[in-house]
Amino acid sequence: MTDNQNDKYNHYTKIAWAIYTLITIIIITVLVVFFARDNEERFFYSLMPAAIAYVFRPMDKPFSKLIFKFTGVSHPTDEK
Repeated sequence: MTDNQNDKYNHYTKIAWAIYTLITIIIITVLVVFFARDNEERFFYSLMPAAIAYVFRPMDKPFSKLIFKFTGVSHPTDEK
């Protein structure tokens, strides 16, 4: 049972990171297409949101809370 829950948690974690990545890509696309006026701004708007998304990436605890809230699968416990 624990292995199944661990597998589910790992699966939902991968989905959460994929959603986070897609949101970052959408923000970059919107900034580059609609707000950039020249090549310098396009370059800046394509790099800075990715850097900000990396620096402010969610930590394990908030991700675990959101995964539990939406799916009901809790973070696996360390058993030794």
